[in-house]
Amino acid sequence: MEPTPEQSPHHAYPDHWEADVVLRDGGTARIRPITTDDAERLVSFYEQVSDESKYYRFFAPYPRLSDRDVHRFTHHDYVDRVGLAVTIGGEFIGTVRYDRINDQGRPASAPADEAEVAFLVQDAHQGRGVASALLEHIAAVARERGIRRFAAEVLPANNKMIKVFRDGGYTQRRSFEDGSVHLTLDLEPTEKSLAVQRGREQRAEARSVQRLLAPGSVAVIGTGRTPGGVGRTVLRNLLASGYTGRTYAVNRAFDEDLDTLDNVPAHRSLGEIDEQVDLAVIAVPAHRVPEAVADCGEHGVQGLVVLSAGYAERGAEGRELQRELVRQARSYGMRIIGPNAFGIINTAESVRLNASLAPESPARGRIGLFTQSGAIGIALLSGLHRRGAGLSSFISAGNRADVSGNDFLQYSFEDPDTDVALLYLESLGNPRKFNRLARRTAAVKPVVVVKGARHSGSTPPGHAVPVSRIPDATVSALMRQAGVIRVDTVTEMVDAGLLLAGQPLPAGPRVAILGNSESLGLLTYDACLAEGLRPRPPIDLTTAASPQDFRDALAEALADGTCDAVIVTAIPWVGDNGEAETGDGQVLAAALHKAVAGGSAKPVAVVHVEIGGLAEALAAASSTAAPRPRTVTPAADRPRAATSLSTGPARSTAPATPTAPEAGPAPEARTTPPVRPGPGSPTDPEASPAPEAATGPGRIPAYPAAERAVRALAEAVKYAQWRRQAAVPGKIPEFLDDTIDEPGAAALIEAQLATAPDPRGRPLTHDEARELLGRYGIDVRPTLPAPDPEAAVAAAARLGYPVALKTTAPHLRHRADLGGVRLDIADEEALRRAYGELTDLLGKPAELLPVVQAMAPRGVDTVVRASIDAAAGAVLSFGLAGAPSELLGDTAHRLVPATDRDAAELIRSIRAAPVLFGWRGSAPVDTAALEELLLRLSRLVDDHPEVVSVALEPVVVAPHGLTVLGASVRLAPPPARSDLGPRRLPNY
Repeated sequence: MEPTPEQSPHHAYPDHWEADVVLRDGGTARIRPITTDDAERLVSFYEQVSDESKYYRFFAPYPRLSDRDVHRFTHHDYVDRVGLAVTIGGEFIGTVRYDRINDQGRPASAPADEAEVAFLVQDAHQGRGVASALLEHIAAVARERGIRRFAAEVLPANNKMIKVFRDGGYTQRRSFEDGSVHLTLDLEPTEKSLAVQRGREQRAEARSVQRLLAPGSVAVIGTGRTPGGVGRTVLRNLLASGYTGRTYAVNRAFDEDLDTLDNVPAHRSLGEIDEQVDLAVIAVPAHRVPEAVADCGEHGVQGLVVLSAGYAERGAEGRELQRELVRQARSYGMRIIGPNAFGIINTAESVRLNASLAPESPARGRIGLFTQSGAIGIALLSGLHRRGAGLSSFISAGNRADVSGNDFLQYSFEDPDTDVALLYLESLGNPRKFNRLARRTAAVKPVVVVKGARHSGSTPPGHAVPVSRIPDATVSALMRQAGVIRVDTVTEMVDAGLLLAGQPLPAGPRVAILGNSESLGLLTYDACLAEGLRPRPPIDLTTAASPQDFRDALAEALADGTCDAVIVTAIPWVGDNGEAETGDGQVLAAALHKAVAGGSAKPVAVVHVEIGGLAEALAAASSTAAPRPRTVTPAADRPRAATSLSTGPARSTAPATPTAPEAGPAPEARTTPPVRPGPGSPTDPEASPAPEAATGPGRIPAYPAAERAVRALAEAVKYAQWRRQAAVPGKIPEFLDDTIDEPGAAALIEAQLATAPDPRGRPLTHDEARELLGRYGIDVRPTLPAPDPEAAVAAAARLGYPVALKTTAPHLRHRADLGGVRLDIADEEALRRAYGELTDLLGKPAELLPVVQAMAPRGVDTVVRASIDAAAGAVLSFGLAGAPSELLGDTAHRLVPATDRDAAELIRSIRAAPVLFGWRGSAPVDTAALEELLLRLSRLVDDHPEVVSVALEPVVVAPHGLTVLGASVRLAPPPARSDLGPRRLPNY
């Protein structure tokens, strides 16, 4: 909405203040600046406010606004006088304004930094969080305009408004003057105000998804008059699932005398329905969707599932249609799943909703599933159904123009029926927020993610999201830092999800293996070693083992304190006639369930080969079902099969090595407390706000291959370790504050950027970079230019022998393999000789740009980097210099700000980390000094977002101390931080 000429021409309409927000009850609203065009809206709004609310606003009876009031409240300069309105359906439901004042409380202009603020919310919308959302946004506007404090006068009886100010989290002062409460709020964000803001965001967004998944009534718009078609299919699936709410079929082409369709009321429009419709499933052609959305908005529908295609997946024109669809729906306070969606499912007994194209509603379970692909959603539903797993909820978001994976994480965090969240994602609209939400959710329940479109180099069709330039390996590392279980395929996601949903978390990496096949046990043992687990020698029960033998062996393993998890391997029994008996799965499953019922809280997984009915029977949560009758020959009397690999009693068949090495290349950086019980445990201390764990033995997951079972278990082990560490968060050591000159660094950065009008910024020279890094205690060894042999000799005399002679030309930098570096030069003669060899081999000094540098103590060459990605934020990276990081990609990453634990894990998480800890008898290097360097660099880029990239290369880490031999720094205006402003829905 553009301003009129009456408004000050040098203060343009601030369209970046416009925002869609989710209110406390899950509905959406629009916040925007008030303009002169809003006079009629303001008058209409005021007429709907009660006399009591008017009295609280003006401290006196004020039945109507005068023309002067209307002019004052709609004419703003967007600097000293600002008004914001919250709108639904284009009409005001709440307003806020501030007026800048001086010390005497009179109207003022900058540099006055205080403003008087006042709110008014329609009574019908009070309690929805309107005023709280307005406070966040008007505070952000005020800070942008140089205002640091708000002053407000509130009547003592106006408890709701006092609570809004009190609960905002801002530093405030309160006094009682002249019969009113005088409040002063400092607008600088605090940890508390940010926590309040994110807490409100979490509850509101979770509620918005909950409204979609648990509607009291559903209308399918576009239901066909004949069987078949998308709309009719959804209606059929709704009815087949036993949906507990009211269902309506809507199609404007219905005959006037058609009252019912498939035994549900049939209508030509929502206006014909006398009752409230909570959810509308839209299955009409794209060109008719705007009409359907308007019909929904005008009749109070709370949310939409848009199955219609023809949007952003079709190109630029479709992308604009998609944006308009979102704008239209949000203007009515509705959220959208889709367009091009597959649908939603909620298996809760009180809902039983299948508003999707899935022909069969999944069984009720503890897994929540979100996918951005309908085809992948179908595959996942089918795979989970075959494995006997149930779901709590399912969302297939299609183009995910509105409701996204972030919203699903918000919902999953609070949903008491979800123990594990599975997400198939093809794009991340807000990576910073995703990592924050994933970390919080993973602290109480597992989050398993498959990221599609990893290497395509482009956004998937239909997904309009900010572009991130960070490699997929970095994305994976950042997910791991947040506790996300990142897997490569949807099969691995199902495998991990089944184990995590049905079993407790392992307390460590020690694995017991038992079964009736020596070969399958050895395969499992090898797979455990490959995944970094510590398997015990497999126990071969022989092919003659009965279900009772399995039960006894499993019970013994579960009671053994030297193992943390158990993998059971099973092949079909061989009968007396020499034929395999493959139909005894239920008997074995019953035996295993009984063993688990009497064992300790350790995860159990089963690897089986062609045992009919075993997977289905193991998927049953109860161990009390009567087993199918079966005659079993006692093991002592049964003859061995000719192909048996064991002729004696149960024995160990493992290789000579008794245990596998500890997972990871180096000793643990910290000692952590025991793991808290996982989602399958009845004693989970995270029961509030996480869901309560199921009681009794959980479902035992079964896998057709040892590698799949072991990989799922390894993911559970790593996740459990992350949970233990997350229970005691890392910290930034306080001693750094005494050696960091933050104001000095800020002054240097400001001065350097002042000389660079290019918005892309500028790189710093070597000396400039040394000075800036030195403000944070990072000492870079100086280099002196050597344009000729004489200058080289003079530089060496100044620095002191021994020295290094290096080229700094871009194509030769850090390329010792090309001969561009000469080390340990002991005297002038050797220096002159090295200089001549260098120039003879590689070119003239003007091309090589040689420098002289004092030698550093011998050690391990490493590289430390930090960079800012506009979408993901600041990332800290570490690796060994040269081939390990450049050729093999052996680099670790963490988000900034990094804690002491992050720094310790960073240097231990690369595959080549043993080199730092005394590999093959070498002296261990000073990893403590390396961790401190990482923390200092993290602090620098966190304090100064203008530092958009830093590379310290090489960093030579010796047994005592380290030396930074090279540094490059780039400064630029910082990218916008959408995660620090007031909460708002993204607009893609």
